Amino acid sequence: MNLINKKFVLASRPDGEPSADNFRLVEAPLPALVDGQVLVRNHYLSLDPYMRGRMNEGKSYASPQPLNEVMIGGTVGEVVDSRSADFPVGDAVVGMGGWQEYLLVDAHARGVLQKVDCSRIPLSAYLGAVGMPGITAWYGLVKILAPKAGETVVVSAASGAVGSVVGQLARLAAVASSEPPVGRRNVAQWSRTTASMRVSTTGSMRS
Repeated sequence: MNLINKKFVLASRPDGEPSADNFRLVEAPLPALVDGQVLVRNHYLSLDPYMRGRMNEGKSYASPQPLNEVMIGGTVGEVVDSRSADFPVGDAVVGMGGWQEYLLVDAHARGVLQKVDCSRIPLSAYLGAVGMPGITAWYGLVKILAPKAGETVVVSAASGAVGSVVGQLARLAAVASSEPPVGRRNVAQWSRTTASMRVSTTGSMRS
């Protein structure tokens, strides 16, 4: 297969809001696969807030994104070439493929790729509701917070990938959910609305 990979690398560290000047598009031919390798064509990329923090060079919870290397990011795609019996051509997979069209990896490297079932769930959902954001939301709500029916769950960022799922899961469990307002003038109205959202059903969170 004579394929050209298109990838975005971090060319410079942004000062404030990132711009197109901080990135560079690189096109390069893909090498031939060797035994144990898999070639994935990425169909969807997840753009997440943590990426901005990793563009900085300072110390943080995760190592900085290296300059002149493919920008990090979660991806889902399809195996289009394989020299591994574990990942035949056609498999749908999720991984950290980054900002590039193709991902060439060692199939035996731990945690690099994970097969997913697209027979009943759309491929893109594995970057959202049934992927890392959804799992984070479910575990945090069910295993850590464990609210009971009649209680109110306050989600500080219900418009985000994790927070939006938390709100939906809370409502399914008959637990009211709410997001605090932006700006002081909305706080009083939000407080009254939140109080009226409490429910008195007998439902509960179950794993």
